[in-house]
Amino acid sequence: MRFSKTLSGAAGAGVIALAMTIVPYYEGTELKSYQDAVGKWTVCTGHTETAAPGQTKTPKECEALLASDLGTALAAVDRQIDADIPDTTRAALVSFTFNVGEGQLQRSTLRKLMNQGRIVEACHQLPRWVYAGGQRLRGLVKRRADETKMCLEGVE
Repeated sequence: MRFSKTLSGAAGAGVIALAMTIVPYYEGTELKSYQDAVGKWTVCTGHTETAAPGQTKTPKECEALLASDLGTALAAVDRQIDADIPDTTRAALVSFTFNVGEGQLQRSTLRKLMNQGRIVEACHQLPRWVYAGGQRLRGLVKRRADETKMCLEGVE
């Protein structure tokens, strides 16, 4: 029992390390809080949960928030996806879920297809998620393209 928990934790750490190749690149890191493209208060590397106007964080605080937020996103993916998927696919879904939230993942066709074992089709759903506040954002188009590549790694 203990070994399987250790193994699961190590796999999760690998997934988070893979997600770290996408999330910080597209989110950027701002030590001072700001409003994102849809007006949501954000600080550090895409952290929104406790962000508020006038906040300033240290780089170390931002690292801790990102690690926690990615852990939350990984837990959400693991709750929502029942299919056996490669770590690269999980990491792409962590990046996606970090960005859109667990509720969006839960309601998505992407999740439905993934849980049916239709992984390739599910990964090809990612490019549909490029709108924020009704606007198609070039940054989201690029991010979803990278997530799709990672999602399909080792699958096709």
